[in-house]
Amino acid sequence: MSTVTNPILPGCYPDPSICRVGEDYYLVTSTFEYLPGLPVLHSRDLVTWETIGHVVHRPGQLDYTGIASSGGLYAPTIRHHDGLFWVICTLVGQPQGNPGGNFLMTATDPAGPWSDPMWLDADGIDPSIFFDDDGRIWVHGTRLAREPEWFHQTEVWIRELDPETKKLTGPEHVVWSGAVKGAVWAEAPHLYKVDGTYYLMAAEAGTEFHHAESIAQAEVVTGPYTGTRGNPILTHRHLGRQHPVVGAGHADLVEAADGSWWAVLLAMRTYGGYHYPLGRETFLVPVVWEDGWPVFAPGVGKVPDEVEVPFATGPARGSAQGLASGVVAPDDLRWTAVRALPAEVATPAGQGWDLPLRAATLDSLEVPAFLGVRLQHTHADFLARVTVDLAVGEEVGVVVRQSEKDHARLAVTRGGTGLVARAVHRQRDEDREVGSAPVADGPLTLAVRARGVDLELLVASGDAEPVVVGTVPATDLDTVATGGFLGLWLGVYATSDGAETSTVAHVEVTYTPAS
Repeated sequence: MSTVTNPILPGCYPDPSICRVGEDYYLVTSTFEYLPGLPVLHSRDLVTWETIGHVVHRPGQLDYTGIASSGGLYAPTIRHHDGLFWVICTLVGQPQGNPGGNFLMTATDPAGPWSDPMWLDADGIDPSIFFDDDGRIWVHGTRLAREPEWFHQTEVWIRELDPETKKLTGPEHVVWSGAVKGAVWAEAPHLYKVDGTYYLMAAEAGTEFHHAESIAQAEVVTGPYTGTRGNPILTHRHLGRQHPVVGAGHADLVEAADGSWWAVLLAMRTYGGYHYPLGRETFLVPVVWEDGWPVFAPGVGKVPDEVEVPFATGPARGSAQGLASGVVAPDDLRWTAVRALPAEVATPAGQGWDLPLRAATLDSLEVPAFLGVRLQHTHADFLARVTVDLAVGEEVGVVVRQSEKDHARLAVTRGGTGLVARAVHRQRDEDREVGSAPVADGPLTLAVRARGVDLELLVASGDAEPVVVGTVPATDLDTVATGGFLGLWLGVYATSDGAETSTVAHVEVTYTPAS
């Protein structure tokens, strides 16, 4: 038996979906505007997880042109059927005329390669897919109700999928609008068949404080569905905003090989008041069935801090890939870029990257020269060693990124008297300098030091010890303060601010959890 500490995927791993194939578990999460998209994680015991690939992993699979922060890939579902892995998802925020909406991708190997998208004629978000034991395939999702009874009422629809054409066919059935009258955003629907009964599980009330998970059952897949009197079957809203874990919901069920049941779901850990800079994270909860309904965290009724997994024989504490301390080499699957793949904006070079400066800046909707990783700890050090010969007007730096409109960066630029480092807080699309320091020519050390709510921006030249140039509160950058759906990213960037250039920065990065 092993014990896993929640969350099982710390940092911004929202909207988890899981499936089991034999003794292997596979999990995917949302990635929004970051690429590669939709990480595929593998585990043998639900305790230790490793990223083995991504669903969106090559140029041209999806068009991210013009997608703003908190747009992009929403709420994937992963399933396995007849030797094939299926992921169904939504691409949100595409400018008019570009492909977007709900799509399917398939692969024989979950590590990839994955197919190009097969677009579905269905509106809304959060699609899921269900393979019935009679061979029929059902796609379901959520959208704003066509004839709403209240503001932001949503409805869950279901429609058959032709297995040959991968097109929706036959009539559409609207089967659910949530367990609570007046509740908004019945979303993340998943269908299951247990002991001959169909179950429709969905989150509702929005993916914030009032988030809740509810369930209904039916005798036939197209309904009618009747909810349990015990709805919601999981929520933390009754615990108040002082509880250290809030927003529990968006769950997916899986039956283990030993017959036990489990759920993965999202929730947020708060610190610095009602704020969650790490974003929506993935948690594990045990489930039992009583009187024909699932019971989450029996005897506890909330997301537990630790979960004992009887069939796990791994380490005492579970972990996701990405928690390792030290150098983040180019082949590390933690690397992401914005609206492009890391290899499209930089070239691997030794233990680091050659990062050509781009005209795009961090506040634009173009593709910036940016490479980043999720912030996964309340206390961590992100350190970039940079070698570059900047021309006047060019900029290289590190950034704590929430979006184009909200981020904190340490920007090194060359002026008439030499290099200068400026700590800049971009808030609601406006820059405010919070500190500056001169910098000597030579190799640079640029760093972000996260210490709870304090995000310190540091600089040094040569072998000198880095000094703090400015500090920005993490509570000014999380989604409670800024909106959107993302946790914070730590990254390195380089820009010529619109000018043509041939300058290339060489960067090597370490990420180290701190006590």
